[in-house]
Amino acid sequence: MTQTRKWLPSLVNNEVKMVPRVFVLLLSSFGFLEVWSHGGPVSLVQSLDGEWKLWNSNKSLSLPARVPGCVHTALQEQGFIKDPYFRFNDLLYEWISLDNWTYASTFAVSKEVRSKQKVLLVLDGVDTAASIWLNGVSVGHTDNMFRQYVFPVRDLLTGEENVLTVHFLSPVLYAAQKRKAHSAYAVPPECPPDVQKGQCHVNFIRKAQSSFSWDWGPSFPGAGLWKGVRLEAFDLLRLDRFATFPLYDAKHSAWTLVVEMLLDTLQLMNGVQITLDVPELLSRATFSTNVRQGNAKYSFSLSINVSSKVKLWWPNGLGGQPSYRLLITVCSEDGKSLYSVRSKVYFRTVELVQEPIVGSPGLSFYFRINGKPVFLKGSNWIPAHSFQDRVTPDALRELLRSATDANMNVLRVWGGGVYERDAFYDTCDELGLMVWQDFMFACAMYPTDDDFLRTVREEVYQQIWRLKSHPSVIVWSANNENEAALATDWFHIPGWRRSIYLKDYVTLYVNNIMTLVKQEDPSRPFLASSPTNGAESEREGYVADNPYDPRYGDTHFYSYEADCWDWRAFPRARLASEYGFQSWPSLAALLPVSVAEDRSFNSRFADHRQHHLDGNQQMLKQASIHFPLPNSSQPLTRFTHTLYLTQVTQAQCVKTQTEFYRRSRSELLGGLGHTMGALYWQLNDIWQGPSWSSIEFGGKWKMLHYFAVDFFADVLPVAFEDDGELLIYAISDLSQDLKLNVVVSVYKWSDLDPICMLRSKSAAVPGGSAVPVFKRSIAVLLVGCGNCSRLSCLLAFHLEDENGARHGPVNHHFLCSPKDAVGLRPPNITAKVRENETELLVDVESQAIAPFVWLDVGDVEGRFGSNGFLMLSRKKTVAFHARRNTSVTQLSRALTVISLSDLYLP
Repeated sequence: MTQTRKWLPSLVNNEVKMVPRVFVLLLSSFGFLEVWSHGGPVSLVQSLDGEWKLWNSNKSLSLPARVPGCVHTALQEQGFIKDPYFRFNDLLYEWISLDNWTYASTFAVSKEVRSKQKVLLVLDGVDTAASIWLNGVSVGHTDNMFRQYVFPVRDLLTGEENVLTVHFLSPVLYAAQKRKAHSAYAVPPECPPDVQKGQCHVNFIRKAQSSFSWDWGPSFPGAGLWKGVRLEAFDLLRLDRFATFPLYDAKHSAWTLVVEMLLDTLQLMNGVQITLDVPELLSRATFSTNVRQGNAKYSFSLSINVSSKVKLWWPNGLGGQPSYRLLITVCSEDGKSLYSVRSKVYFRTVELVQEPIVGSPGLSFYFRINGKPVFLKGSNWIPAHSFQDRVTPDALRELLRSATDANMNVLRVWGGGVYERDAFYDTCDELGLMVWQDFMFACAMYPTDDDFLRTVREEVYQQIWRLKSHPSVIVWSANNENEAALATDWFHIPGWRRSIYLKDYVTLYVNNIMTLVKQEDPSRPFLASSPTNGAESEREGYVADNPYDPRYGDTHFYSYEADCWDWRAFPRARLASEYGFQSWPSLAALLPVSVAEDRSFNSRFADHRQHHLDGNQQMLKQASIHFPLPNSSQPLTRFTHTLYLTQVTQAQCVKTQTEFYRRSRSELLGGLGHTMGALYWQLNDIWQGPSWSSIEFGGKWKMLHYFAVDFFADVLPVAFEDDGELLIYAISDLSQDLKLNVVVSVYKWSDLDPICMLRSKSAAVPGGSAVPVFKRSIAVLLVGCGNCSRLSCLLAFHLEDENGARHGPVNHHFLCSPKDAVGLRPPNITAKVRENETELLVDVESQAIAPFVWLDVGDVEGRFGSNGFLMLSRKKTVAFHARRNTSVTQLSRALTVISLSDLYLP
């Protein structure tokens, strides 16, 4: 079937505007850029997205397929396979990744397009190894899903019947062939651990490394055109790439806006006039330049009017995210307008501070944004789906909004997934979410042959240009954990061969990636790995003896054996960029991908879904330290209670660790401390299974995410014990100083009324600090409160100013494990849904203290204002924020309530 493609509309800030002879160029490269002409050399853009044909190697399967898309989603949409996430389908559908596939499209091309001097075929995302053919002629090959590919095709086009075919090789077989060709020495790891049920040699293919499996996700090495395909036609010049970034001269308190363009020009053009204008800042300049034939980079610096008060972009919680309009006009030597560009620009500075610390043999490691030290509060981002075409803009935005709603100011885009789409970074800009951007290398050594380095250099070059305009991106990191893997010998490399891998490491990440970053983006810092000792790793040749040294850089830390409630188990690091504990998702998440026999913690399904070795046992072991394990005689009830308890354990563990990092901000003990960041692993899920995430696949918040709202609050009280003493710290990320006291309420487990209250003296809490505001012997405190013991009592506490106004959330401290608590009794909780003028409310009533009260509404989309809370009052009202129209009746039918005590009732 012949299909004529439609012309693209102009797209600005997600608004579609049909403008005569206005065409967007390189949508995937610009995000918030609009390009238009004024009757000059127009670039015509014809989209080739839409319905294509798809078949496998022997043509036993032939079906329609959407572009952008992939083979798996096409097969599912046409009914050839069921949900790939259902039960064991990741194994049953392995054949898809082992076959070769072909996409084909037939389309007409107008005479106007064919009459242009140059016509390019642009493929924004090809996953991964493929040959491209147009009208029976080979136009090129692809080997990297992270690159855009551009091929000249003017002379191959006809009017009506143009056939474009893309022949994909099996990514699994391609990776195996590349490994076989690399016969000089092995590049470990050869295969993932058996528990991951994945494919081998992923480090030989430039594809999402997690697509071959990971310890939190399935193996779906897909194939497809995962981004758009189009024709671009022009006569004189084409804007290939475009970027802006601000530079600040502190000495003169002056801003410069750097504007860079890559132009593809068909002939020499002398005296081209480039006008840059930021009207809101009264800043305008015109530059004259000679435009060379071919592809070339042009850079211009616009001095911002010193009399203009520039509004700065700030991270979430520290200020707004204002932007300005940049207008660019390009004119020929005789003054004829060629085209114009309009873009958003932001102003902010970023520094990574690594300086000597008095009293420590190490170096500091923190970020200054606009001159202000910022404590990084956030998480790590993984791909939101195995099949990127299934990630909707609404789902993407909801996940990012969930991050800021939990008081996060940063996400780390982890190096084993994908460079995210433009909408991700645009939204981070708008929300004030800083981005720690890894390049896509993770947990492996990599080859450094010429072909591999060539495609990597182009990948890195393109991604730098695509992302460096975004103020949200604050640092580049070359890889995830590869310095640590080499330094601590993850792969058992013989000592006499270690020099080979050290050389490869430096060749790839330093000589190539770092060199490109520093050449193309002087506006933000670069790290050769994460974790890393930063400047100290550089001094040691970029592979430190101990990249986990807490006196330097950032640290990843995981421990599943030690008691996670004991803060002494955690490293007092300069910055913690990964840490966490697993939990299972809710029963509602598992229902669509399981059957009745699967819903047991000892089922084959539960074992299959767990891709982390001994993960299910580790969760139960950690939970059993402080809680009795569920003992219901009803299998489904016991399973549901176990899911709940894994979330309780995860939430409490990550809370304890995060609070430790936050209170270590201003302390230096034994040379350790001055912690300036806490990014737990991980924010989101790729499928319905156990993982370290705080948000389930589908967007539902786990208990951990509700806890994060509080433990990432701008002002927070934190309690801990040391040598029999109770200490409470006041933590503030605010810019202004506060004067606060702490109010401690002592409760018996058996009584909803506090038996006594203690109030500290008022203490100064400077902005950006963590200071002790309360210290008392536990024994003295309990004696002073009358008939109270560690087993019978618990503490709640909050911060107040001198006027009695509360600052930050109410926090709590358990004096014993809940399993040892004396007096804990059934709370007999009831909950009733009602509606006021603006929202749905749940009135919760309890007859006793209830730890970890969990409100669940199954698959009703939305979230509660509070959840997983410690019920210390007889009544509490919780708002429900629905994502769809939801009635009181619908919410009431779905609502269930559980607390810790309910797990052990007969």
